[in-house]
Amino acid sequence: MIPDRSQRTMAMPQEMSRRGFFESTAGGIGTAALAGLLSQDLYGTNGLLGAEAAGGAAAFPDQRPRRSHYEPKAKAVIHLFMNGGPSQMDLFDPKEELTRNHGKSYFDKIAGEVENPGAAGALMRSPFRFRRHGDVGMDVSELLPHLATQVDRISLVRSMYTTNLTHEPALFIAHCGRMSPGLPSLGSWVTYGLGSENQNLPAYIVLDDPEGLPVNGVQNWQSGFLPPVYQGTRFRSTGKPVLNLDREYEESESVVKLERDLIGRLDRIHRRRRTGQPQLDARLASYELAARMQLAASDALDITAETAGTQKRYGVGAKGTDSYGRRCLIARRLIERGVRFVQLFINFQIWDTHTNIGTGLPAACRKTDQPIAALLEDLDERGLLDSTLVAWGGEFGRLPIAQLPGDKNVLKAGRDHNQNAMVTWLAGGGIKRGHVHGTTDEIGLKAADQKVTVHDWHATILDQLGMHHEELYYSRNGLKERLTSVFPARVIQEILA
Repeated sequence: MIPDRSQRTMAMPQEMSRRGFFESTAGGIGTAALAGLLSQDLYGTNGLLGAEAAGGAAAFPDQRPRRSHYEPKAKAVIHLFMNGGPSQMDLFDPKEELTRNHGKSYFDKIAGEVENPGAAGALMRSPFRFRRHGDVGMDVSELLPHLATQVDRISLVRSMYTTNLTHEPALFIAHCGRMSPGLPSLGSWVTYGLGSENQNLPAYIVLDDPEGLPVNGVQNWQSGFLPPVYQGTRFRSTGKPVLNLDREYEESESVVKLERDLIGRLDRIHRRRRTGQPQLDARLASYELAARMQLAASDALDITAETAGTQKRYGVGAKGTDSYGRRCLIARRLIERGVRFVQLFINFQIWDTHTNIGTGLPAACRKTDQPIAALLEDLDERGLLDSTLVAWGGEFGRLPIAQLPGDKNVLKAGRDHNQNAMVTWLAGGGIKRGHVHGTTDEIGLKAADQKVTVHDWHATILDQLGMHHEELYYSRNGLKERLTSVFPARVIQEILA
């Protein structure tokens, strides 16, 4: 039984020998060392130059700008993610062999590469016409007439591939480098390494589609084991950008300042008593950021400040292009204000053309083609493209054979997933203008020449931001965790200016 307070006695101090002193303090020293190791696992080390690397452990996680490993070519990224898997041979990679062999059986040669073998058909030519555009003579489908005018600003990569043909794991690979949930996304790694130039807005902003979340939902922009302050923040392109951001009632600026100062002092007291808790630190940091965002977020998303001509260029107000056009325009406004990483998603899976490719793919292109072309042109005209890296692509490509609906109506055919070949393009931020990299085989099934992995793609983006993919790491459980993990990765030097 535990005695009550009146029965307890205090031990009187005893004279201690030199040996006794060291014996009694040894456990404390070990505990302190363990706490130090645990704090490194909580906050990590990132291998970057500057104050956070001087002591071997990162400083308190925040979004202040940090120095890169070497001089960057790009300061920010706009990631245009085409979730669903765009068809490479119907958009950027025409294949004469498909046209010549249209209707011939091919399934027995690629049965192991087909996700839905019961619906597999014969080789299928592209139902769309191609023309060569720009000084580079880049092949572009008739479905992308606006982007076709911008090809001299982009580097097209035809030879990229991934390692899974199912959406969920392929999305994890595209965003996190591995096909497992719970890992940090590309945007989180970038903001962990570099912070942000604007402390009144999140460093990593996601403009998802008002019509719904993509497959894997918010896991596409999670921070994983990195401190939570580096996860993506969702902004809405219509209505209030962030829910519950505005104050419920008006108060004078002096009262608001006193209130924030008092809350800040209480938060700091609370934090000092609870060290080593990154979830708490991130929550307090998010409250502080929310207070600063009340004006900055509304200003950044107010596209009415743009001219009518600019809005029209992006397709704002027009049927089909309004939603994506708004987000592309907002992305430019965010980059102008120092946001480090902006990511755009399109509603659910519009590029997932298993059937009805003759109507589904044109519809997907109509929603995105004009806004994306306007974004590239607008960034360039404003002098922002050289310092902004724009990346376009999905999680995989499509197969050269037809995927038939249950009634086997060829007119309603589409294409199944393809992990062996996919197309992406990059623009700005030190990337070559008007360049085509790599090839696929004669029917577009597999990357054939100058192959590019997802890890190469990640390494290249980090490189243009001034970070080496092997030197950007987070210490966790004794391991140096990286975006590219232990996989071999190289910077795609051929597409660099």
